[in-house]
Amino acid sequence: MYVTVHQAPIYCYTGGQPFDAAKPTVVFIHGVLNDHSVWILQSRYLAHHGYNVLALDLPGHGRSQGDAPESVAQAADFVAALLDAAGVERAALVGHSWGSLIALETAAQLKERASHLVLIGSASPMRVSPALLDASVNNPEQAIKLVNVFSRSTLAPPPSALGPGTWVYGAGLALGRRVLASNKTVNVFYRGFKACDSYSGADAAITQITCPVLFVLGEHDQMTPPKAAQGLISAARTSGKQVQVVMLPVGHNQMTEAPDATLFALRDFLAS
Repeated sequence: MYVTVHQAPIYCYTGGQPFDAAKPTVVFIHGVLNDHSVWILQSRYLAHHGYNVLALDLPGHGRSQGDAPESVAQAADFVAALLDAAGVERAALVGHSWGSLIALETAAQLKERASHLVLIGSASPMRVSPALLDASVNNPEQAIKLVNVFSRSTLAPPPSALGPGTWVYGAGLALGRRVLASNKTVNVFYRGFKACDSYSGADAAITQITCPVLFVLGEHDQMTPPKAAQGLISAARTSGKQVQVVMLPVGHNQMTEAPDATLFALRDFLAS
């Protein structure tokens, strides 16, 4: 479905179920050069098990119009405005990679309006190498290939993700190319990476949230190594938050490399 936010139509996948703002709501936020489709298993399952699902395409990405966010804070403001526009009073926020930073910043802003926070493939700081930032502008095809090499630890996902034998590296290339081509005005590849690299508010935000938080990390993640999330985890625990950590034997794309394990961790956390 489409929701108008800041005068722009924003696409939100509802998991094949009618939107009902009265249900418990889960908002899924994708990472750089991704869209709503990376959440296909998790969003459909929850939508058919009592939850209202909004798996969005960020502004300027995929099917959504509007100006692509230039910063994590700007993206968080957008998510808050999306909830208002959709009539959602309270929601669980689930984010992957760049989306995890957006979800964290949004939860800190919304306070009690955020019921749960799930950070998948997260890190603080989330640095991007100067070479990769440069390549995202001057040689985006090569940069997309590099990102997919470093993001993956498996060749094909289990059948519950994209189908048996799916070439996840090739699927990742195709998705990145499609999202990059979806915006003719700005380079969303560079803009997203720059937003990650520039964000310095995670440590403060994690102390300001009022909801329980789940970290889902990839043991072999080369983009956001598990050790890069330890500061956030410690800060959350020190500030008295309810914290759960799930470590999966995969890389940076937990939703497709370990779809069932990611779903079950998310399902159990939301039910707790």
